[in-house]
Amino acid sequence: MFEVAELKVRLPRSDYENELPSIRSTLLDTQQKVEEANIPVILLIAGVDGAGKGDLIGCLNEWFDPRYMQTHAFAEPSQDERERPPHWRYWMTLPPRGRIAIYAVGWYGPALADRIHKRIGNAKFDKELAQIAKLEKTLIDDGAIVLKYWLHLSKKQQEKNLEKLQDNPETRWRVTAIDRKHLKLYDKFKVIAESAIRRTSTAEAPWTLINAYDPHHRRLTAARHIINTLTGRLENDASQLALVNSNRPIVPERDIPAKIHLLRSLRTDLRIHKSAYQKQSAQLFFRLSLATRQARQQQRSAILLFEGWDASGKGGVIRRVTGALDARIYRVIPIAAPTDEEKAHHYLWRFWRHLPRAGNVTIYDRSWYGRVLVERVENFAQPDAWARAYSEINDFEEELTHNGIILLKFWMHIDKDEQLRRFKERENTSYKRYKITPDDYRNRDKWDQYEMAVDEMVSRTSTEYAPWHLIEANDKYYGRIKVLKTICDAYARVLSQ
Repeated sequence: MFEVAELKVRLPRSDYENELPSIRSTLLDTQQKVEEANIPVILLIAGVDGAGKGDLIGCLNEWFDPRYMQTHAFAEPSQDERERPPHWRYWMTLPPRGRIAIYAVGWYGPALADRIHKRIGNAKFDKELAQIAKLEKTLIDDGAIVLKYWLHLSKKQQEKNLEKLQDNPETRWRVTAIDRKHLKLYDKFKVIAESAIRRTSTAEAPWTLINAYDPHHRRLTAARHIINTLTGRLENDASQLALVNSNRPIVPERDIPAKIHLLRSLRTDLRIHKSAYQKQSAQLFFRLSLATRQARQQQRSAILLFEGWDASGKGGVIRRVTGALDARIYRVIPIAAPTDEEKAHHYLWRFWRHLPRAGNVTIYDRSWYGRVLVERVENFAQPDAWARAYSEINDFEEELTHNGIILLKFWMHIDKDEQLRRFKERENTSYKRYKITPDDYRNRDKWDQYEMAVDEMVSRTSTEYAPWHLIEANDKYYGRIKVLKTICDAYARVLSQ
């Protein structure tokens, strides 16, 4: 694979200078069109040491309008980053729609470094590459363009480039002991890098190999490819504009087989007496308070996620849970309609940004499951968008739990009659009246559609690592006790390991 990229390719300086003005003008024009089309663009520049990654990144920053782009180069993770899943810091830097982000090596850096220095084996390396491929596919499916460039040199070319930098007093600082160490590891690195490129060069995000020996050649080759790819995408989007903007019919909901009508199988007659509730809740509050303190000592974070029908008691149970926690270690995130900033990113972005630090707890009052519930039923998302969300969510939750986060998902269930009773009660109680909106009654008219969506959501996203807990909440006391006990038992299992 790399042999072709190791050939010496030179571009005469005169040819470079003649073409450069046109290239720069076209890049700026293309950048403006990308912004108007609301397409996020990710440029990932990787390659061997001394191949000119910094030079190419510098040129792109000079040729594009830097006001509408950012460059990210990651060093060792900060304390804030170490306390969250590895991909958290990449999600936090993703460009909003219409902007460009350049990554120096990006999410490939840690995997390559860990493998070359034998901190991980082939199996772990392959797993990390698979996670990277999933990340890129998730972004591309949401409309992003991901362009990946590998700048390559032969071993002799790399050695010569490093010597040239070393001999120049103005560039000597760029050659580090790590660069010289990596030169000795060149043959090993080449094998590992080629394996990584082969495994992550997909149809949606292929690697482009560039011979990096001549700076004029690598700069113009990358610039031409960026222009051609972005222009092709813009032209394709324009040809599809009529279809996208047309009032095409929504794909009809498919029937859910009776065997997975999960909500209808839940009992709504389960009750607990108030005196028993008070006794059990006091015991569970103590257990939960102790467990969260132990989890903080062990640096184990947790996410508690609450979904459910309107008036099903989500707010009430959240107040009981937080009443047992140290106020310094938890955050409650109420999820409403996305802001303009959140709409400019992938729908999971706003949930990544609130992931808890080690030892802390994040409580979501509604969550990323809105994609397959309200956005599905209310036609806020196209069928292809919410249909692929099941696998995206499973991948997201697997990454969270794989990194030690305790993830508990609750569906608070009440029947339709109980919901109506609670609506009327709220209307007749002055301090609860604010909770009732016209949308609450409107949503009741779509009860069957929401029920169908919930059944499919639970059946497709209740996994071994992140199962759903269905809470019979017609009786608030019973529902609260079941939630508290589920949380305490989950902490007990984790902390005893």
